[in-house]
Amino acid sequence: MSDALTLPAEARERAGKGASRALRREGRVPAVIYGGKEEPTTIHVEEKALMKQLMTGHFMNSIVMIDVDGKSVRTLPKDVAFHPVNDRPTHVDFLRLAKDAKIEVAIPVIFINEEESPGLKKGGVLNVVRHELDLVCDADKIPSEITIDVTGKEVGDSIHISELELPEGSESAITDRDFTIATLVAPSALKKAEDETEAEDEELEEGEEGAEGETEGAESEAEGAEGEQSDG
Repeated sequence: MSDALTLPAEARERAGKGASRALRREGRVPAVIYGGKEEPTTIHVEEKALMKQLMTGHFMNSIVMIDVDGKSVRTLPKDVAFHPVNDRPTHVDFLRLAKDAKIEVAIPVIFINEEESPGLKKGGVLNVVRHELDLVCDADKIPSEITIDVTGKEVGDSIHISELELPEGSESAITDRDFTIATLVAPSALKKAEDETEAEDEELEEGEEGAEGETEGAESEAEGAEGEQSDG
């Protein structure tokens, strides 16, 4: 489970773009806490403190205790907006959490014991279909990652969600199918799949160009017909 983080904050007295720009010039980041059947709370946090937590790599999957006006609010980060040029954070959304809340989060997947996989030893390649799993978790039991053991896996084997023993308090958000997380393929098979994808993309592009040409031709014919009618 990801460790809970603590982030000091101050209440925002003014809203609007002008006020937000002024806060950013002072090294602060505007933010909002919403949800929990309460009115949204507008706040601002120190940019340096926020960046330090973003650099942990698991900020979005962590419970963040926001201390504002002497009160601690239990939240989950839901969105961070960044400046398109300098990549500095410009706004953060936090979801207020009840003690018994269940939430949907994307949890990263890691694979272990690759040296114990006969298929990988023979030169097979681990083709990862899903690098993250959408899970519904207890708010106080959010795993930092899901570990998948590939011991004994051969070329041609697939790893499905049904094979995993998810942590207590977690279940897959996708329940209508037993989806694939990864497959073990021969290098030639992986290259063939990539080549087929590239070929499909090229065909799609050619089809779009052909459709544009036909449209332009039809427009030219229509313009010619209009010209003939005008001359008549």
